[in-house]
Amino acid sequence: RKAKGFSISWIYKQSNEQTVEPTSKDIIINDADKSATVHLLFIFIPLLIGYSLRSLIYDKHISYYQWILTTLTASCYGFGFISMCPQLYINYKLKSVEHMPWKFLMYRFLNTFIDDLFAFLIKMPTMHRMSVFRDDIVFIIYLYQRW
Repeated sequence: RKAKGFSISWIYKQSNEQTVEPTSKDIIINDADKSATVHLLFIFIPLLIGYSLRSLIYDKHISYYQWILTTLTASCYGFGFISMCPQLYINYKLKSVEHMPWKFLMYRFLNTFIDDLFAFLIKMPTMHRMSVFRDDIVFIIYLYQRW
């Protein structure tokens, strides 16, 4: 038997929800988030370029492909740090952590604990081990702000 015709129809529904105007607190949060991210990027990008050049000149690499992978890995770790830090700045700016739910902190605690456990038990590159402990520092600052 052969399959008969097949068609897909898209149904589009307009929602009746009205757009909500952002409050002054939302505007402050968005401004603080943008400001923190931009400042961290201004610091991080020259550091990443310097690290990649130092790695290219002084470290031994099997090929340029390995150098590119090493640089991309370092950039992933750096952007991970940049994605966590604006929350610290927002908490500082608002002088409050009421917008940070306990579920978030519990998730961060479990994630940090498991990462630390594996960092001690499994042989891994030094760069990854440093990124694990970077998460610990940010988590401790979260807890300090919460306290």
